[in-house]
Amino acid sequence: MAELTAKSPCDGLLPVTIGGMSLTEEQPGNMWIVAPFKEQQDALSKALESAHGMAFPAVNRTTGKAGSRAVWFGRDMALLMGPVPDAKLGKHAALTDQSDAWAVVKLDGNGAEDVLARLVPVDLRPQVFKRRYTVRTELKHMMASVTRTGPQALQILVFRSMAKTLVHDLKTAMEAVAARG
Repeated sequence: MAELTAKSPCDGLLPVTIGGMSLTEEQPGNMWIVAPFKEQQDALSKALESAHGMAFPAVNRTTGKAGSRAVWFGRDMALLMGPVPDAKLGKHAALTDQSDAWAVVKLDGNGAEDVLARLVPVDLRPQVFKRRYTVRTELKHMMASVTRTGPQALQILVFRSMAKTLVHDLKTAMEAVAARG
């Protein structure tokens, strides 16, 4: 019988450091889609606050902190990263485990916004796209979630099946930005 070994989406691809920027894989723990039932968003937000210490995020925002964060993930939807959702949340929302569905990377360093400026049609400069801001957008030719987690740090999520493409596209853009500096 074959021995199966669990591997992360970016296994063997990361870390990469180019020109003062780093690209690393993150392990956010559990990832659950939380989608409130009709007219239940306020009740869900209170239940989420009670159970996990964070409210349901506003559009294009995050709540919580590293290790336990709720990220706006689309209309009437958030991605709970870190904890397993408290069972009481099921009274107010549909809960779907997404833990193995996403590749999660962190792009960090001076020039990170310049790298993403080559790949996304969104202004990610820190004066516009502040900490705790998030956006669902196209990254080159794939859909992604981009969240600012620090002054020069951005967390990027794409479908697990696109991990190799994501790393390739980011690495190519990192090389181009480093070459001009």
